[in-house]
Amino acid sequence: MKATEANFLRFLKESDQFVIPIYQRTYSWTERECKQLWEDILRTGSNDSISAHFTGSIVYIQEGLYHVSSHSPLLVIDGQQRLTTVMLILEALAWRVGNEEPMDGFSARKLRRNYLRNPDEDGERSCKLLLTQTDKQSLLAILQQMPDPIESSFRIRENFALFEKRIQELGVDLIPLCKGLAKLTIVDVSLTRGQDNPQLIFESMNSTGRELSQADLIRNYVLMGLDSDQQTRLYNTYWRPMEVAFGQEAYSTQFDGFMRHYLTIKNDGEIPNIRAVYDGFKIHACSPEIVTSGMENLVSEIRKYAGYYCAIALDKEVDKDLAKAFQDLRELKVDVAYPFLLELYGDYAVGKLSKDDFLLAVRLVEAYVFRRAVCAIPTNSLNKTFATFARALKKDRYFESIQAHLLTLPSYRRFPSDEEFERELKVRDLYNFPRRSYLLAHLENHGRKEPVPVQDYTIEHILPQNEDLSVEWRNALGLEWEKVQEKWLHTLGNLTLTGYNSEYSDRPFTEKRDMPGGFRESPLRLNSSLGKLDTWDEAAIWERAERLSTEAVNIWASPTLQDDILSAYRPKTGRNVDYSLDDHPHLTQNSPMRPVFDILRQEVLSLNRCVSEEILKLYVAYKAETNFVDVIPQKGRLLLSINVPFHELDDPRGLARDVTNLGRWGNGFAETSLRTVEELPYAVGLVRQAFESQIGDGQSDL
Repeated sequence: MKATEANFLRFLKESDQFVIPIYQRTYSWTERECKQLWEDILRTGSNDSISAHFTGSIVYIQEGLYHVSSHSPLLVIDGQQRLTTVMLILEALAWRVGNEEPMDGFSARKLRRNYLRNPDEDGERSCKLLLTQTDKQSLLAILQQMPDPIESSFRIRENFALFEKRIQELGVDLIPLCKGLAKLTIVDVSLTRGQDNPQLIFESMNSTGRELSQADLIRNYVLMGLDSDQQTRLYNTYWRPMEVAFGQEAYSTQFDGFMRHYLTIKNDGEIPNIRAVYDGFKIHACSPEIVTSGMENLVSEIRKYAGYYCAIALDKEVDKDLAKAFQDLRELKVDVAYPFLLELYGDYAVGKLSKDDFLLAVRLVEAYVFRRAVCAIPTNSLNKTFATFARALKKDRYFESIQAHLLTLPSYRRFPSDEEFERELKVRDLYNFPRRSYLLAHLENHGRKEPVPVQDYTIEHILPQNEDLSVEWRNALGLEWEKVQEKWLHTLGNLTLTGYNSEYSDRPFTEKRDMPGGFRESPLRLNSSLGKLDTWDEAAIWERAERLSTEAVNIWASPTLQDDILSAYRPKTGRNVDYSLDDHPHLTQNSPMRPVFDILRQEVLSLNRCVSEEILKLYVAYKAETNFVDVIPQKGRLLLSINVPFHELDDPRGLARDVTNLGRWGNGFAETSLRTVEELPYAVGLVRQAFESQIGDGQSDL
């Protein structure tokens, strides 16, 4: 490799042709980048004290020559965006000046002959720059003054129009523009084929303009090292179909996420950082298995999984039953479940998993996520749950193993029971629940062959929100109407859907029921019982909540396995003895440490309802995902084994000690002691850090 500073226009003039390799991304500069370059050019051209403006690097490969002195095309590795944009400005300027020459060398004829075209060549060889895909034909149409192709590049045409407008706005004073263009400089970076590594250089120089996505880097890594024929074949056979399947917008916004899910599957549940997907891909691509099988097999498999992803996430599924299930999942924004769903789809595609079981599994995922949301269980653990779910699959008993795993997840990852789900549905504020529309839509349309377009309706409080309720409403609710309104206003029993929200306003219940378009005339299931009631009070709200929550339990159904089958899946603890606090001599009712323990116990259990207590022979364990603190009772103190890396513990008083790799009871890396009630707040603060560290592991995208 050799790099030298060069004048941009002279570089264009001395070069025969630039070719953008097929693996490069398309032209992507937006109005923002174009305006920045335009302003830099005018600023430089308007100030004689500025001798040059550096625009970046042009990196290319040629056959063994260091600089542009042959007539062979140059394969551009980096600099496509700058090259294309400057050429659009030059062509727009040529259209504007025509036969005029505002500055020496800037007539239309000279601009095109020197910087845009090869006048002695025909066809594609006549153009200095050949882009890829639709960009290529769109740029050729502009340079050759031809109509736009049927499939044209929006960015090419839009940016050319922008520069035409800006040049028109300059009026007759084009000198600053011409001078600014003449002062542009670059770093001319020539690579020698077979000696330099284009990919490494490409990665290190990708620092200006629009940052490459992880997908861009992966595509370049896959194709850059191949010869031209292989590049074209692999791109057209595998990569281009993926781009088309995703669509331009989804490819730019979701392909990185898809690759993250794919790598999670291939790395046995290890989730790459979203900003380091490319690094994770390189590690995967360099594994002995991939090296042996070859790059084509890898790209073929990626395309296969991309098809599964498009079916699940981009509404490309052809089976109507699965398509509806995937649509419902997308409403919940369950991206974290995609590694598991991609694994299932792969087995469904080859016949290892039946459609019926696949559909049931998707519905279980939906129920699991939604029940947890209703029960306000934090989503932190979902990433890890779904990333590692495949490890629990027994593919000779596929659906059974899915149900069993969901039913045996520990408390913090639990599948909420029917009782918990039904209880929370009846009492929690669902009006301010992010998934309220999803909930009401499914209560309305579950099982319908002709679904109601619930998006055309708005949410209605049957008992109004107005704090100054009318006399009719106060009489209906009774003497404690304020408490009733405060308690039940936003709950399930008091919410419905209507197209008459403004007409209903704060009217009394009987008027809402009997008016034109009222509850008696409503075509909605949610309103069917309302038309039969004479009053709306606390009892009516509760009765409706009970009925709807019972329906919800059936809609978002839990797994069902017989106890003898489920017991075979439960983890074996190896314990045959159950212990109580009385088995600990220093925690008996008369022990001096028992009052301190009781308060500590209450504080730890109140950290979150997912926290569970397990009394063992030598200590008492408190768990979320796993043990986050173990309490070892001693005669004059409680020894706390805190399960968090010692260096991560914020301990300003220095009361904890590092017990990493030391033999001790308990599971922690840090240890502190507690003797009095007065020491409890500080000790609980240390324990809380371990709990929060544990539940924050594998932060969810939800």
